[in-house]
Amino acid sequence: MARFSANLGFLWGELPLLERIERAAQNGFQAIELHWPYDTPAESVRAACARLGLTLLAVNTPLGSRAGDSGLAALPGREEEFRQAFDTSLQWCLGSGATAIHVMPGVIEPGQRALATDTMVRNLRWAADQAGAHGFTLLLEALNPRDKPGYLYATQEGANAIREAADRPNVKLMFDVYHVGVAEGDILTKLKYFLPHIGHIQIAAVPSRAEPDEGEVRYEVVIQQIDELGYSGWIGCEYRPRATVEAGLKWLKGYQ
Repeated sequence: MARFSANLGFLWGELPLLERIERAAQNGFQAIELHWPYDTPAESVRAACARLGLTLLAVNTPLGSRAGDSGLAALPGREEEFRQAFDTSLQWCLGSGATAIHVMPGVIEPGQRALATDTMVRNLRWAADQAGAHGFTLLLEALNPRDKPGYLYATQEGANAIREAADRPNVKLMFDVYHVGVAEGDILTKLKYFLPHIGHIQIAAVPSRAEPDEGEVRYEVVIQQIDELGYSGWIGCEYRPRATVEAGLKWLKGYQ
């Protein structure tokens, strides 16, 4: 049966992180995932999750220090900055109990795709070796070009090509159904094809990115497919609520 985690980058995003964690538990979630939690002490998050019985899944690598940065892993000439950013994520995970890191490549300059790809692969191999020493998984997420123009990869095929080139067993895909729906479509086929390499799944309505009970994707079909394929991980609720989070959670009752 599908298991859902609360993505606290979007859900209750107006609250301090420790309060968001409380809200997740109060509303029946048993796992959480984060975006950039680095302003909150890792030990405080670990203690809150232990007290509330929550599993902490993943965080994102820092975006970068310059205006417009959306990650650093694929940016030529900024390798040292990436390593420092990745170490920030790794140390925070070690302190908090998170076990996966979404490695963000960044937006690529025109004409630099080949160099950026090479930079990404080299950085990813290094990062995977650091993470692997602690049993951590690294995740690669394709972002659709409407929301993030110029990002290194917009499709599952593009992200998977980087995964294959890195050739590290702890590098997996983050299959965000919203991004797949906006950028590519053919969601069920792609789920089945890429499932052996998927480390995490996320959902939101297409095209609104609201609760997954509206729009052009029938999530009852998608989630049934996820179950039938034997996926045993968590499904991250990474959507922007239409109103309050609590008011929108009625969609979840049909899967519990």
